[in-house]
Amino acid sequence: MLPENLTKIMSAQSAPPAESELFQDMKIRIHRRLIDSIDLAKMDLMRSSEMVSQIRNVIENLIAGEGIPLNQMERDRLVQEIQHETFGLGPLEPLLADDGISDILVNNASKVYVEKGGKLLKTDVCFRDNAHLMQIIERIVSKVGRRIDESSPYVDARLPDGSRVNAIIPPLALDGPVLSIRRFGQEPLTMRDLLRLETLDERMALLLEAAVQTRLNILLSGGTGTGKTTLLNVLSAYIPEDERLVSIEDSAELHLKREHVVRLETRPPNLEGRGEVTSRELLRNALRMRPDRIIIGEVRGAEAFDLLQAMNTGHDGSLSTVHANTTRDALSRLETMVLMAGLDLPERAIKEQLASALHLVLQMVRFSDGTRRVVKLSEITGMEGNTIVMHDVITFEQKGIDREGKVIGRFRATGVRPRFAERFKLSGIELPPHMFDE
Repeated sequence: MLPENLTKIMSAQSAPPAESELFQDMKIRIHRRLIDSIDLAKMDLMRSSEMVSQIRNVIENLIAGEGIPLNQMERDRLVQEIQHETFGLGPLEPLLADDGISDILVNNASKVYVEKGGKLLKTDVCFRDNAHLMQIIERIVSKVGRRIDESSPYVDARLPDGSRVNAIIPPLALDGPVLSIRRFGQEPLTMRDLLRLETLDERMALLLEAAVQTRLNILLSGGTGTGKTTLLNVLSAYIPEDERLVSIEDSAELHLKREHVVRLETRPPNLEGRGEVTSRELLRNALRMRPDRIIIGEVRGAEAFDLLQAMNTGHDGSLSTVHANTTRDALSRLETMVLMAGLDLPERAIKEQLASALHLVLQMVRFSDGTRRVVKLSEITGMEGNTIVMHDVITFEQKGIDREGKVIGRFRATGVRPRFAERFKLSGIELPPHMFDE
C-alpha cells in the first residue's frame, strides 16, 4: 500500500498513453515558445508571486494559441509543469515538495524510485528521455560551479535546500544518466527527535552532550544512509557559542547549529585538469584560521593524517564521519587512509596517533524496517601491545522482528565505566550515578 500523497504524485504524473503523449508534446512546444517570449534575466529580479503570475499569463495565451481544449485541471497542471521545467527540476519537483521523502533515486529516464519511511518505492514519475534527464542534471551541477561531461562523467553537488546530489552519466552509466538525491528535512532534527525515533536512548544522549561540551574527539561510523550526517548536525548544537568552527566537506551538506561557522568546500579540477582543491589542502589551511574545532563531513583519504595531527595538537572536540561496518573497521579504515598520505610511517606509530587522538567511536546502522540507530558507543582507552584497546559503553541488542516487520531490541549498558567520566566530573558535569550499570 503506497502512502496517500505519493499516490497523488503518481496519478498526477500518469495518464493514458495517447493522452500523455499529446500532453507532453504540447508541453514541449509551449515551453519552447515561453523561453522565446520572456526575459529570464528580468524574471530573476521579480518577486515570486509576480513571476508566477506573469508566466501563467504567457502560458495561458500560448495554450489558447494551440487551439486545444483543456479543462481547468489540465490547464493548471500544464502551467505548473512548465514552470517546473523552466525554473525547477522538472518532473522531480512534486517529489521534492514531499518532506517525507528522504531519497530520490533516478536510475534512468523512465525509472524513478524514492525512499519514504525507510522503504524504497517505485514511482510513475518519468522524464521524456535521457536527454531531458541530462538537462536537469546539468542545471543542478552548473548552479554550484561543477561540471559533468564525458571527460568528467560523475559529480557531487547540492541543491539550494542543502540536499546532497550525485550524478553519473554514460559511458560509466550503461543505461543512461543516473541521479541520486539525499534530502534533509526542512526543519533540522534535534536530540529530542532522535530520542523519539529511538535512534539512541537517554543515556547515550547525556553522554554525547557531555562529550561534546568537554571537547572529546568523536568519530561517527556507519554505512550509507545510516544517519551519520544528521547526528553530526545534532551534536553541533552542544558546542559552546563562543567557539569558532571550521567545517570541511566535498559537497556542503552540514547544517551546523552554531553562529560562528566557517564553511569550506573542496573543488574538482577544471577542463585542463588544474585547480583542484582537496580536503587535505583545506584542512591545512583551516589550521591557520584559528579554529577551536574542526569538523570534516567525511574522512575519505590522506586528510585523515592531518586530522589526527590536529586532534593531537590542541584542536580537541573535533567531529567527523567515516564509512565502516563496525567501530573496529572504522579504525582500520583510518589507518589505511593515513598510509595514503605517503609518509611511510610504521604501523605502530599510526595506531598510537589514533589511540591518543580519538576518544569516542559511534557505530550507526539502518535496520530492515528503515529505522536508524546508534548500535554501539565505544571508548578508546589506549594501546596494548600493537592493538588499540576499545571498550563498549552502551550497545543496542536486537531481539527479533515483530509481525509488522518492526525491529525489536533494547539499549544496554555494558557495565564498563568509561575513563572520560572523570573528565566530565572535573568539568562540573554530573551524570546519573547508575547509568553505566549493566
